[in-house]
Amino acid sequence: MNEEQAIAALAGLAHPQRLRTFRALVVAGHPGLTPSVLADQLGVARNALSFHLKELLHAGLVSVEQQGRNLIYRADFSRMNGLLGYLTEHCCEGAPCEASGVANCTTC
Repeated sequence: MNEEQAIAALAGLAHPQRLRTFRALVVAGHPGLTPSVLADQLGVARNALSFHLKELLHAGLVSVEQQGRNLIYRADFSRMNGLLGYLTEHCCEGAPCEASGVANCTTC
């Protein structure tokens, strides 16, 4: 991940509703969620959620797949792990620290 991609990802998360939405998709894992299920879980209007999902998609943090009549949104775990890696790449000047022990989410 480069600086421009990291800024886009962080900007995508820089809103309470988008952060909640992304976290809900992380919890959902690979099966993902439809916008209607997400809206119900988060207690938000579907049109407002649609805007936030579009922003997360533009930031590269989620993917969307059409399954029949439904759209399925999923967190992009490789992008999430790339952002975490970018943020912690040179932490603690090479000394051991807690951040270097953070495991990548690959089992989702």
